[in-house]
Amino acid sequence: MDELLDPLIQKSGNYLENFKRTKCNSLQLSQSLELYCSNIKFLYVVLHFKNINLIFKLIKNIRQNLNYLIINSSIICNVDGKIKFSSILLQNLGQILPFKLEYLNLVLAIKGSDLEVFLKNSQNTYIKKLLIRNAKYDKNNQDILPYIKEYIMKKKRVEYLAILDLFRGKGVDLFSLKDEVKEFQLYDIQVLDYYDSVIGVYDFIKETY
Repeated sequence: MDELLDPLIQKSGNYLENFKRTKCNSLQLSQSLELYCSNIKFLYVVLHFKNINLIFKLIKNIRQNLNYLIINSSIICNVDGKIKFSSILLQNLGQILPFKLEYLNLVLAIKGSDLEVFLKNSQNTYIKKLLIRNAKYDKNNQDILPYIKEYIMKKKRVEYLAILDLFRGKGVDLFSLKDEVKEFQLYDIQVLDYYDSVIGVYDFIKETY
């Protein structure tokens, strides 16, 4: 399939506005996206050790038009690998984001210190709707909410926020924590149910075109 897509992208990539990539095994295709697809507005990419640097290059290349960004690490089955590449992503993503995003959804395994780096580096980016699905592998993992409050809530950097923490198949949605929801409301931030807020590429196309 990639062999068929690659020449098509080289010829018509400038017309491509929405792209979802769930496989990571084609270096050539990723490079073609970087070179020929500068008008992408909606990008869904799966995080993998083979493509992380190409993801950075692609985002840099399309950030002038990029409005919707989803990065998903769920394909990485190894716990240490998921944490490692989530860390690399968070340490390098903030500084290459556009000045404004309508929608950002990060599906990662997050350490608080890495999230802090990301939030500091992305201070010049306004995100209308921010979603985070955080895979926790130790119930004693550092809570990410204090960083969200410090760098997102107090600075009113988003309009809508949804956060889901997952631990051993069980989820805690920020939306279910009523006292927290009320605190965010004081800063004019509306907390949403995570799954109700997820936007897929087909939903986006249906609503946009």
